[in-house]
Amino acid sequence: MAMEVSLLTVFIAALITAITTGIGAFPLAFAHRVGDRWLAIGAALAGGLMLAASHSLVSEGNTLDAWRTLIGIGSGLVLVVLADRWVDQHDTPDIGDLQGANARKALMIVGIMTIHSFAEGIGVGVAYGGGEELGVFITTAIAIHNIPEGLAIALVLVPRGVSVWKAAGWSVFSSLPQPLMAIPAYLFVSVFEPFLPIGLGLAAGAMIWMVFAEMIPDANKGLTASGVGIVIVLAFMGMFAFQTLIPH
Repeated sequence: MAMEVSLLTVFIAALITAITTGIGAFPLAFAHRVGDRWLAIGAALAGGLMLAASHSLVSEGNTLDAWRTLIGIGSGLVLVVLADRWVDQHDTPDIGDLQGANARKALMIVGIMTIHSFAEGIGVGVAYGGGEELGVFITTAIAIHNIPEGLAIALVLVPRGVSVWKAAGWSVFSSLPQPLMAIPAYLFVSVFEPFLPIGLGLAAGAMIWMVFAEMIPDANKGLTASGVGIVIVLAFMGMFAFQTLIPH
């Protein structure tokens, strides 16, 4: 019975981390269709948030196993490039209200964030394998950390015409691997733990590619190079400060 309660606790904890991702879309609740300048600012903000998230993933992976993290980064780069080429060669599916290039961009960022969530789900499960206190701490940290990640997704979707509620839904969808992976990771900690730094690196590699291949080129369409740099650095600083405050 104790095991069942523990499994339920782990599942609910990881589910909460997934749901909090949707909260990130709420600041855009009053956004309407915007011009190229604001679209560019949104892309730069999303890029800065994703770079900071990548930095966090690499730092965490480095404390676990630097070489496995490096392997993960390389794997993430290969996978995202292959996925990008596959999307280019096939009809792009509609994402919410989007079509064509907009749908492609939305598909890529939701896909990358979903890959990222597998690593976070394993992190929750492995943490609970180390004790309830550690599990609660890691769950809280990931849940809070997921809010700006949801904002990054919303910054890509909402300015292109997707409703805030749909953007929140896609944000939550991208985090569903967290409760799905947390339980097997909890049950088989010794099996999943070695893969955690690889998963963290993989997500970081994919996100870094997304920033430079998609976000920055979009931002350059409506801002000067200096403006793009300023927005990205400010977004990075904000996310970094947010992450730094979590342990305290």
